[in-house]
Amino acid sequence: MPWARHGVGHTLAFDEMVAWLATVASKSAVRQLMRVAWSTVGAIVARVWADTGGAVDRFAGLTRIGIDEISYRRGEKYLTVVVDHDSGRLLWVHPGRHEATLNLFFDLLGPQRCAALRLVSADGAPWIARVVARRCPQAVRCADPFHVVAWAVDALDVVRRQAWNNAVGRVRGPAKGGPGGRGVSAELKRCRWALWKNPENLTQKQTAQLAWIARTDSRLHRAYLLKEGLRYAFTVKGQAGREAIDRWISWARRCRIPAFVDLSRRIVRHRDAIDAALDHGLSNALVESTNAKIRLIIRMAYGFRNIDALISMALLSLGGHRPTLPGRTRPPTLPQPTHG
Repeated sequence: MPWARHGVGHTLAFDEMVAWLATVASKSAVRQLMRVAWSTVGAIVARVWADTGGAVDRFAGLTRIGIDEISYRRGEKYLTVVVDHDSGRLLWVHPGRHEATLNLFFDLLGPQRCAALRLVSADGAPWIARVVARRCPQAVRCADPFHVVAWAVDALDVVRRQAWNNAVGRVRGPAKGGPGGRGVSAELKRCRWALWKNPENLTQKQTAQLAWIARTDSRLHRAYLLKEGLRYAFTVKGQAGREAIDRWISWARRCRIPAFVDLSRRIVRHRDAIDAALDHGLSNALVESTNAKIRLIIRMAYGFRNIDALISMALLSLGGHRPTLPGRTRPPTLPQPTHG
């Protein structure tokens, strides 16, 4: 029959209605309105996506992609996510976050389309870098600026915790270059957000806390300036950003703060990918936004027992081919107001 699939107890219009509702409403709303079980909704979404995804070439014309992973369940359960930077669409999702997982995507892409890739954005995960270098060596890998600055934030927090340990007397001997006393330790604990936030987002109280740190603990304040110096390089970008990174590495190497000395070595190891991000202005912001939407899909459904249903729902919602209500080819237009 033209209005139904073989072996399925629902019409095509019913499937399209349920799939549309699943992309815009919660699981409980879909269940109550359509009077079906959530497992049935998952099966319908999988069928609709199979029809939609099979009718279009999602990988045509790819030149810039972003790769990341997302945790979808407790117990080290991850998905590998690939997006298209040019269209903003979710391209591919698969369980796992290993080299074998990402190799499945490039196998699906094929040698010719792998050779057409120009830019690949990702964080500093070694397994992503190895697969990209092997499967598309001509593509330039761009390090995500957010993750690079996050490395500096982590190093800064190490220095803050050391200053706090010195203040409460957990470290034997006098604190070198740091304050001491219980009152100081309590104040250092309250300064964490002031140290983490960008200067333009600081409140008046947090600005005063930074001024107190500059007067009290020169080592911690120097670590804060190092964090901001690395962030500045990604703000200016281009050749100015490259020169700022050169100055930052020289400063970090002689800062006598072990956490930032180690970070300078890490920056040097990833220098090619960082320079590419500065030159091309490419980041993983689109991938992070897609991951946030996938988490929202999971929350609206109160979790997914079937991982295939989650992947189908994510691709149907974020793959650029969302279902429409049966009988509607475009959104209804509202009548224009008349003036008289």
